[in-house]
Amino acid sequence: MSLQSTRFARLQSKIGEHLYSNWLGPWRRRSVSLIALLVGFYLGSNLTVYYLQKIGQRPIVVLVMVLIIELMVRLRSRVISEPWPLRWLALDNLRIGSVYAVVLEAFKLGS
Repeated sequence: MSLQSTRFARLQSKIGEHLYSNWLGPWRRRSVSLIALLVGFYLGSNLTVYYLQKIGQRPIVVLVMVLIIELMVRLRSRVISEPWPLRWLALDNLRIGSVYAVVLEAFKLGS
């Protein structure tokens, strides 16, 4: 049974295409995106814990992490992505992995 062509069905298909676009294509693109995602998660989880122990204040650590992520987003939106699309894909997945690590750490801490 196929979906009818409604706005919601088109929205679902566009979201699905966007989510799976990182995993389609040659092996180089897929491996770079997966490695960047895992490295982002690793850096996000370890840097927050390391600086939390070193500084001792959680809000400052999270604020710095959010500022770094926002700078990455601003840089991505200002620069045209045509010359290095694989590098921007890696940077986006690095950012997604680090955000996931920070959110997961917040859920583990209960805040």
